[in-house]
Amino acid sequence: MKLTKKRISENIKKNTNLNMKESKDFVNKFFDLIKDNTKSKTIKIANYGSFSYKYTPKRIGRNPKTGITYTIKPFYRFTFKASFKLKNYLN
Repeated sequence: MKLTKKRISENIKKNTNLNMKESKDFVNKFFDLIKDNTKSKTIKIANYGSFSYKYTPKRIGRNPKTGITYTIKPFYRFTFKASFKLKNYLN
């Protein structure tokens, strides 16, 4: 099952008194808040997990069809690490 922002918004609408537009705005603002604040530090949500940016250094990549190698530029990757309690709940 794929959990999209639209599905999250629909679940919020179903369980609260918010309409669909308000629930979409809530979800978008929540994710924007996390993205904006993780650029400088790790964001931890109790009993859920932590969001952060991880530096990925430059590396050599290869096209499996042609075998041609190329350099992949260094970049920052947005990551999520689930908390121990969330992992136990899901398993």
